[in-house]
Amino acid sequence: MGNDDYGHFQLSLFQSWQLRRDARIVHVAVRQQRLITALAVSGPRPRSYLAGLLWPENSEKKALDSLRVSVHIVTRQLPGLLINRGAELSLSEQVDIDLHRVRALIRELNQEGFEGNVASCLHQLRDADLLPGWYDDWILFEQSRLRQDRLHAFLVVARDSLARWDYPAAVAASEAALELEPLYESAVGLLIQAERGRGNNASALRSFERYQSKLKEDMGMAPSEALLRLVADLW
Repeated sequence: MGNDDYGHFQLSLFQSWQLRRDARIVHVAVRQQRLITALAVSGPRPRSYLAGLLWPENSEKKALDSLRVSVHIVTRQLPGLLINRGAELSLSEQVDIDLHRVRALIRELNQEGFEGNVASCLHQLRDADLLPGWYDDWILFEQSRLRQDRLHAFLVVARDSLARWDYPAAVAASEAALELEPLYESAVGLLIQAERGRGNNASALRSFERYQSKLKEDMGMAPSEALLRLVADLW
């Protein structure tokens, strides 16, 4: 029996955890959610790795026993989702995972000549908030890594859009970067340039002043000379 016979799985790790089979939501207990998520994030892994990752406070034997129980439950409840190769576990390659789609999008953005829909790209990246409210160390690491990758992708879109004189897209991408890192000077500079490019000098100055105020309040610092030069003629 092939995996197609078990139905099509869709796993969402953004905003909240959700698994669908043939478009119907499947209830999965938290312990099994963590196993499925670990495989979605890390790819195929040995059982010993997963046991230590998911039950770090337990002895190796107890952790492996807990993993064995979780694997049994997932296999019984969701046949076709897990691929069990004995010492190694993985998710079926046919599982559609939103995290993988966004990572593929980021890789595409980092290549020259991106020709996709910029508005759709920004929408996908803005919504890619990985499992907020999950505080396992391994998830916190992945949240931070994805956040930095998204930030870099927003800056790539902003710079490319500026180069094409697509100022609305450059504004949207810069603002998305600042939602992640409000004190990121490169994003502020791109936003100011984009606002000025579309003739909105008042908005450019407001963006600078917001940044200047927050930088002083949070860090006790002043904007760089490079940033000051971008607005020097707007006072």
